[in-house]
Order: sequence, then structure tokens, then C-alpha cells
Amino acid sequence: MTTYVQRSGQRFRGGDPAAGIETWHAFSFSGFYDPDNVRFGPLAACNEERLAPGAGFAEHPHRDVEIVTWVIEGELTHEDSTGHTAVVRPGDVQRLSAGEGVRHVERNAGAGPLRFVQMWVTPQEPGGSPAYEVVRGVADPVSYPLSRADAFLHVRRLPEGQRAALPGAPWLYVHVVRGAVRLGDEVLSEGDAARVLDAVDVAVEAVEEAELLAWEMHAEPRFP
Repeated sequence: MTTYVQRSGQRFRGGDPAAGIETWHAFSFSGFYDPDNVRFGPLAACNEERLAPGAGFAEHPHRDVEIVTWVIEGELTHEDSTGHTAVVRPGDVQRLSAGEGVRHVERNAGAGPLRFVQMWVTPQEPGGSPAYEVVRGVADPVSYPLSRADAFLHVRRLPEGQRAALPGAPWLYVHVVRGAVRLGDEVLSEGDAARVLDAVDVAVEAVEEAELLAWEMHAEPRFP
């Protein structure tokens, strides 16, 4: 079992601050390219986003990617070319399966700040029809399956001092949304992430009240 920790300050800062968009990338993304940090298993992006009121991403295309979004604060307004419109709030899981092609818009239409984590997972096979889903107010613990990618998103909220076992998997990615947890000899704080290869008997303990996202992934993509 091998563990690599990426601190929040090691992420590449992108976005467009002048337009009210601040982004921190865990992997190569857009104009930032690092050949040694393209993906982890099928996980190709884990972006922390902050949008000021009125800011957002204009309509843009995607294909052959599963886009999963977790809102931390505020409200995210989503619209896509298949006709889906939704407002995603803290505690909701949003999934957009791009399939053979879809266009969407994301923006902060609210009066307050918006913070969310957006994760891109590469499916096992290309193509297929686009699909969209929002699961409202997920409980703790929750395991959200991503069947196209043979992956599961686990959401855990832990009071201080509580331990939680994490699933074994060839690739396990743990992102701390709030608070701090201990994983092995490392303390992971807000915005930190751990990548665990061949994870077995992994557990975390909340150093303080914490919320985390853990990706359990079992298969690499079969294509670019």
C-alpha cells in the first residue's frame, strides 16, 4: 500500500479571479500540464471552486466523462443541453454523465458566495447517451455508485475523535472538505487529499469535526 499526500497549497491555482472565479486543481487541467500528475486511476480532476455572486462558467461541451459535484456552501445553478435545470445545495450529489456529448452551464445565481468540489471520472467505455441526476440531502455515511466507471463516492461526516474505516480498492482518493482527519501518520486538513494505491484496512480519525469525500475506484479507463 502506497500513500501520497497533496496539501491544499500544492494545488495549481487557476480560474479567473477578475471574473469572480477561483479554482484550485489537484491534477493537470486546462493550461496547466504536469505529465506526472494527469490522473489517479480513473480520477482525472478534483477541482475546488469558488464563485462570487453572479459568476459562472458559460456554456461549454464535455464528452466521455462522469462529472460529480459536491456543494460546500451556497447554491450551484446547473443547465444542460438535454434540458435539465437544477439548483444544487450543500448535502446534494450532482452527476452529469457526458456520454457522447453534452453542453452545460454552471453559475452562482445566488446572493452569497458559492464553494464546491467538482470531480471528473473517466468511464470504462466511451459514448452512450448523456444522463443527469441529483441526489438530495445525502445521509452519513453514503456510498454513491458510478457504474460507468466502476467507482463509488463515499461521503463521511465525523465528529471529533470518531474513527471510520474506508473501503479497500486499487485506487482510493480521500479529499478533506472540512475539518481535519488523521490517516496513518498524516494529518489531513481542509483542502488536503491523500492518494492510496492498493488500499487495505485504511481508516481515518477526526482530529476535529470533519467532512470528507472518498473515491473507491476499481478499474482504469479502457480508452483514451
